[in-house]
Amino acid sequence: MTVHTSPYQFIAIEGTIGAGKTSLSSRIAHDFNARLILEQFEDNAFLPRFYEDQEKYAFPLEMSFMASRFQQLKDQLGTHDLFKSFTIADYYVAKSLIFARKTLQSDEFNLFQRFFHLIDVSLPKPDLLVYLYLDVDKLQLNIKRRGRTYEQQIKDEYLSQIQSGYFDFIRQQQDMRILLLDTNQLDFVANDAHYQLMLDVIFKTYPPGVHRITF
Repeated sequence: MTVHTSPYQFIAIEGTIGAGKTSLSSRIAHDFNARLILEQFEDNAFLPRFYEDQEKYAFPLEMSFMASRFQQLKDQLGTHDLFKSFTIADYYVAKSLIFARKTLQSDEFNLFQRFFHLIDVSLPKPDLLVYLYLDVDKLQLNIKRRGRTYEQQIKDEYLSQIQSGYFDFIRQQQDMRILLLDTNQLDFVANDAHYQLMLDVIFKTYPPGVHRITF
């Protein structure tokens, strides 16, 4: 087993619904004594309603998520924990913009975007953004396995739209370090060897830019 140290102080793990963001972030935090920031999506009362009626609840859902993400990251990243080696989060605040672009009407999105840019400038960017890519059928399998009732009716089209939104965002970034990891052939939750492969890749030192890796 390779012993790793992180060259980064703040790592964000991203991916479409069901990609394994929380599982990977939580295990890395446990194994490396890192401060863990998990998105508090289960506290959002609009989420089950959104999956029943997207048009009606998209705007309050996205606004409430943005407010919650901003407050959590501001509180957590505003202080330094001397007893933790680094910070890892299972989301990046820009996901608010990515989801909103796909779920809101154009006038709603324009308003949402104005609020987002007001708060985004006050948050630090991650030193490394890791995007976990899975095909839609495998995302759906993971969603079914974890069994959240309100997620069971998510359509393939919605997952594809969100995935394309992430790709659009990644292509637009000029100064971030981004790892785009195709994990279709891995099971890093159940297979320790696959998990070690992920660690070997994540804890390398990368220059700014997008680095695509297929396992």
